[in-house]
Amino acid sequence: MSTQLKIKASDDRTVEQITEHYHIEKQLADQLRHSNKSERLEGSLYTKLYDALFSKVNHHSHHSRPTDASANTLIQQRIDFLQHFMANDAIFLEIGPGNCHLCREIAPHVQQVYAVDVATEITKDLALPKNVDLIISDGCSIPTEPSSIDLAYSHQLMEHLHPEDAYDQLKNICTALKTGGTYVCVTPHRLSGPHDISKYFDEVATGFHLKEYSIVELAQLFKRAGFSKIRIYKVFKNRVLSLPVMFPISLVILALEKGVGLLPFPLRRTCAEKSLIFRTITIAGVK
Repeated sequence: MSTQLKIKASDDRTVEQITEHYHIEKQLADQLRHSNKSERLEGSLYTKLYDALFSKVNHHSHHSRPTDASANTLIQQRIDFLQHFMANDAIFLEIGPGNCHLCREIAPHVQQVYAVDVATEITKDLALPKNVDLIISDGCSIPTEPSSIDLAYSHQLMEHLHPEDAYDQLKNICTALKTGGTYVCVTPHRLSGPHDISKYFDEVATGFHLKEYSIVELAQLFKRAGFSKIRIYKVFKNRVLSLPVMFPISLVILALEKGVGLLPFPLRRTCAEKSLIFRTITIAGVK
């Protein structure tokens, strides 16, 4: 474990606070990592452990209500991107909304918003628009009517799921979507990770990022869950670029991911962070 931390400029906490956060999150994440499906879903383990994290780490970034200009700009950028996939009468679903900042801002642009989360601690006492319904889930189910959602979205969620639950949740999202509906999933790329609190200490994610994915891994999971027309997206200089993840493009992506993955950790991480394709994955699947 590293003893000298290079704290990111966006994190205004002390080394002591970050170290405390790391030890608490790692201990809680280990419980989730080594749990069985019954403990996670029937025993509401996701909810219990995330509530424990947010109550024990009072300096966690999720406690702050993002109202500054930079946070609002980020949310608006996400909404601008999502508007490529939705109409004004859309039924919108966000999985893992956290403090529901995006849900509040997107509400005027759609007919109805469903916000599905596992944490009660971080979502309590939220003032939400009338067309936003907050639903607490077991971390796998999507408690909406089948074929009722036009656009589903998650940002930094997929990596938090136990690998055994990721496929089931994707299937449930696909079931919730209308025919022709889209799920847009944004998740950090494994090659530029780890991306959770363990980024300061470890070479592989050991916090609540239970699995960080590559593009090909995620595309295969989407396909197994019933999605078609799977594409990856990048926004570059205000332009939206997209590629279908299908043969032969998928083979090129796989070769690139394998090649970068063979590099020593510091070089691999640096190369991945500086590349457009390996920083973050934005993948969309159509039902």
